[in-house]
Amino acid sequence: MLKIGEREFWFVVGSQHLYGEETLREVREHAIIMADELNNHGNLPYRLVFKEVVTTSDEIKAVMKEVNYQDKVAGVITWMHTFSPAKMWIAGTKLLQKPLLHLATQFNKEIPWENIDMDFMNLNQSAHGDREYGFINARLKKNNKIVVGHWSNETTKKEVSEWMVSAVGFTESQNIKVARFGDNMRNVAVTEGDKVEAAIQFGWTVDYYGIGDLVEEMSKVTDEEIQITFEECRLLYEFDYADNDTYYFEGQVKEQIKIEIALRRFLQAGGYTAFTTNFEDLHGMKQLPGMAVQRLNAEGYGFAGEGDWKTAALDRLMKIMSKNVATGFMEDYTYNLVEENEYILQSHMLEVDPTMAETKPRVVVQPLGIGGKEDPARLVFDGKAGQGVVVSMLDLGTHYRLMINKVEAEIPNSEAPKLPVARVIWRPYPNFKEGITRWIEAGGGHHTVVSLALSVEQMKDWAKMVDLEYVVIE
Repeated sequence: MLKIGEREFWFVVGSQHLYGEETLREVREHAIIMADELNNHGNLPYRLVFKEVVTTSDEIKAVMKEVNYQDKVAGVITWMHTFSPAKMWIAGTKLLQKPLLHLATQFNKEIPWENIDMDFMNLNQSAHGDREYGFINARLKKNNKIVVGHWSNETTKKEVSEWMVSAVGFTESQNIKVARFGDNMRNVAVTEGDKVEAAIQFGWTVDYYGIGDLVEEMSKVTDEEIQITFEECRLLYEFDYADNDTYYFEGQVKEQIKIEIALRRFLQAGGYTAFTTNFEDLHGMKQLPGMAVQRLNAEGYGFAGEGDWKTAALDRLMKIMSKNVATGFMEDYTYNLVEENEYILQSHMLEVDPTMAETKPRVVVQPLGIGGKEDPARLVFDGKAGQGVVVSMLDLGTHYRLMINKVEAEIPNSEAPKLPVARVIWRPYPNFKEGITRWIEAGGGHHTVVSLALSVEQMKDWAKMVDLEYVVIE
């Protein structure tokens, strides 16, 4: 399984010396209690580290510089416990290059009307500090997240937790490297894109390789290595021989295993975490990668067909954010247009991601009907049910746009004995007609990444972090 580095978030609290050392000690105590509660009972995906109570511009600058240079720090959560004059936040906030969440909360949950006095008012000024701090972030155009609510509330904890996922996506996006085996599919428009702009805006590296580079790596794979993986596949999947001769069927499976081993080695050697293939560019190969791609998807590699490097990188990004749970490359295929029962059948020629599998995958060998090569082995299964998002990345010439549609996936309830590919079905929000209309109007592509583990809000948060235009359909 592809791993990412250890990540944590720093909790930085704003105050000022005006209140005196006794008050600042209490501010620190409150912050530590909050951080401990969030870590122990907040169900956070990453650790929150209380860093400092900052009271001067120099202290803020020092913390933000350290945030930038500490690789394991994925972002900053700030809290204005008391009134923290925001001019002293300008220099440090301008330096910050990682995601920022403003937690608009206060330590006490209720106003203690029987005991409230000016000492209490001076110590508990989050409502005051939030406005001052919010103004300067707006003035600096920080695109920061704001979460409002008491820090002990489950809703507040959930919003902080979900933002952390998006922030790690922002940080890890800088490490995404895509290997393109062959170019984009000829005459397809939506798979094109500006790779230089993608590197600038998202941090993605996209490199081209001729298919011969993969073929050469395949020539180095031994029969012993293939057999080891073949036995592993026997345990993991059901082998559906159908009308195929046993020798022929197993030979096609082993050819996919050879491709898989070669692909993994090539990607590991170059530090690549995503890749593309193209059925129009298979010179020197016996078949299009099918099961090979699916098994690499299961390990966390991003993928898209037809040379669509944007979607391959987006797939890897969303796999990072979802920890590779129920997330993968997808393609719109055909509609069910029965009134009151409209939905979309999603699939692809071969490469449907097995992290979406509800049923135990079957290995089948059937003709592909495209590409002019041998019949490839592929994993066939029915997709999971649940709410999620389907996302598409578009290059509109002047800028990139992210399409985000909330969907409701369902387990297929009809057999498809003649369809030799995995299948996923879903219904778009707010309804079939409006969801599809708005998707097409905004230029949404036919290649997407679906996730039943991520939310619309998390994808919006990531888009804001990279200053990306987005269209939400929900």
